[in-house]
Amino acid sequence: MEKLQAEDARYLKRKVKRGSLDVHPTEKALVVQYEVEATILGEMGEPMVGERKECQKIIRLKSLNANTDIASLARKVVEECRLIHPSKLPEVEQLLFYLQNRKKPDKQEKHSPRDLTPFEGMELDEEANINSIDDYVELLYEDIPEKVRGATLILHLARNPDNLEELLQNETALGALARVLREDWKQSVDMATTIIYIFFCFSSFSQFHGLVTHYKIGALCMNIIEHELKRYDLWQDELQKKKKAYILQLRSKNVKKEHEKAFKKYQGLLIKQEQLLRVSLYLLLNLAEDTRTELKMRNKNIVHMLVKTLDMEDEELLAETYAVEKLARLLACDHEDLLNTTLRLLLNLSFDTGLRRQMVQTGLIPKLSLMLADESQGQLCMCILYHISVDDRFKSMFAYTDCIPQVNLAANKRNAQVICEGNGLKMLMKRGLKLKDVLIMKMIRNLSQHDGPTKNLFIDYVGDLAAQIGAEEREEYVIECLGTLANLTIRDLDWELVLKEYNLVPYLKDHLKPGSAEDDLILEVVIMIGTVSMDDSCAATMAKSGIIPGLIELLNAQQEDDEFVCQIVYVFYQMVFHQATRDVIIKDTQAPAYLIDLMHDKNAEIRKVCDNTLDIIAEYDEECGRKVQSEKFRWHNSQWLEMVENRAMGDDGEPFMYGDDGEPFMHNGDILERPDLFYSADGIIPADGIISPEFFTDYQNGDIGQAGGFPGSMNIDMFGQSTVTPGQRPATAYGIRPDQQLFYSYSGAASR
Repeated sequence: MEKLQAEDARYLKRKVKRGSLDVHPTEKALVVQYEVEATILGEMGEPMVGERKECQKIIRLKSLNANTDIASLARKVVEECRLIHPSKLPEVEQLLFYLQNRKKPDKQEKHSPRDLTPFEGMELDEEANINSIDDYVELLYEDIPEKVRGATLILHLARNPDNLEELLQNETALGALARVLREDWKQSVDMATTIIYIFFCFSSFSQFHGLVTHYKIGALCMNIIEHELKRYDLWQDELQKKKKAYILQLRSKNVKKEHEKAFKKYQGLLIKQEQLLRVSLYLLLNLAEDTRTELKMRNKNIVHMLVKTLDMEDEELLAETYAVEKLARLLACDHEDLLNTTLRLLLNLSFDTGLRRQMVQTGLIPKLSLMLADESQGQLCMCILYHISVDDRFKSMFAYTDCIPQVNLAANKRNAQVICEGNGLKMLMKRGLKLKDVLIMKMIRNLSQHDGPTKNLFIDYVGDLAAQIGAEEREEYVIECLGTLANLTIRDLDWELVLKEYNLVPYLKDHLKPGSAEDDLILEVVIMIGTVSMDDSCAATMAKSGIIPGLIELLNAQQEDDEFVCQIVYVFYQMVFHQATRDVIIKDTQAPAYLIDLMHDKNAEIRKVCDNTLDIIAEYDEECGRKVQSEKFRWHNSQWLEMVENRAMGDDGEPFMYGDDGEPFMHNGDILERPDLFYSADGIIPADGIISPEFFTDYQNGDIGQAGGFPGSMNIDMFGQSTVTPGQRPATAYGIRPDQQLFYSYSGAASR
């Protein structure tokens, strides 16, 4: 409709039609709906142009409480508001009675940062029109009340995303808003709040962030927040002084009145300040999507400001602020948005090890455990607890909470015992196998890794787990079932029967081929082969099926993957304990040569398993034993050997290069061919470096004393015996099973 210009007409006639009454949905307020008709009359009084407009007025009832006299308040409302006809008095009383007894909703309406809630002072008695933007800009050059009105009208336009593009083209309007905010924000909190809200509307869309940055609104908001927090501290100090004076002079009516007046004023100021801080923080939150802007905020001490805002009591404001030290107390609040924001912040912080420790120290584990039943917040609580449970130091703390057993908790031995008590394992296994649930099976797999009574409980489910191993099942599901079986290093378990009953050997052999499946599944196959190879008959079956060449082929293909190398070497370690497979490995494969090459691998776990395997091979094969001894000597004396060889090739020989008889040590042969150069231990270990089977037998029977030593592997005891027993597997190439003792010391057993 054409814009009305009253000054161009002779007469202007306005008519207000009273409308309906209703209550505000969230506030203690009445809403009056009315209609305005404006008609321009000609010189003879004839109507020329007319316009009709729907309007509303909100009457806030700040004094309404449980003790308010409803009849008196209703009369006062009708008298002061001309839009309400006196005949509506009974209706007003009824609405006020409803407001007085209306219960506060349990769950408040959610508002995302993109949909900031309106605040007091935004209401208008006219509808903003994008065509009148120039008139609104003119108001920004007037006094403060006109500036507030002009900014409010522009805000109503900016809250409609369809208008943002057009407002973006109006540099005059945006420049005027930025100038007024920069120059006059201290003069009016309402004006500052309204203008920041306008730029917040732009900041809600990433494509407009450049505009907000251009006018330096973010930096200005930082200054405003800092100033308002200082004002807050001053108000608090002043209020405390008046309160103290009131307490000291309790009988003074003047002091009491002054204190009450100051407190009422403080509450009014605080409401406006919290609105300003809220919209400023929301704008900064949107701008923080850019990491460079976020870094600038941090450099301007944004964290310190945010922590100070936590001293305030406004829940809407707290829902938009972040801090570490004071978050625990916020978990007890009933404000859903604040609680959700707090948990999301805790989740982000839980990625840091040091902050997880602080969460535990402040007692968050039991608090979060109790919140797991909350449908809206339970998922966030579970994620935070999961991150905390990753740290081995804190796993045991979950055993005495109501927390539902989850994956990482099962990695702790005490937690595993609690979970498996009664029918716990039975119910988990039943549900996991029935639903083929990967997460439940992952939890069961973690439970199965613990030695002792817990592991023995799995014997009843070996058949059920073995039946899941097949090409028709999902790989991730098979990985967990296979991993659980591989954890069952139980000597009384008849693995040969399991392999035959469920025809597992072909499956294991086929999935050893590089590229036949995902690496995770192939690795579990290798670990499974290592477990069943504890059994003599199973090891023989594996050797006959041609699995050993497959392992060597896989070792060549995965030689850069420490986990694969460690577990394949462990399979060789298990197999050399059995005569049938030991002969195959030593005589028919290149496994000993690979093991010698791996003796000095950079990974400590690989070196341990490799050294122990070679010690056993050297016991039964003289030639291999010499190679092992020679390689160990070379490694431990590499610098000395290099010096000897370099000096021997020089023209000027040194005296120490010759023996007592003047003959040089170095002839035309290899220095390692001189057996007298090897260390020995008074005849216990012969000079040729070979340890006889009788040596092990005598030692295990206690016939050899504790004197002497064997300067071989760093992972054997002082008598040269392997410190690993056949039933114990290295946890991983990275050593991540804290509850498992990797190597058993014979010397420790002997001392007992």
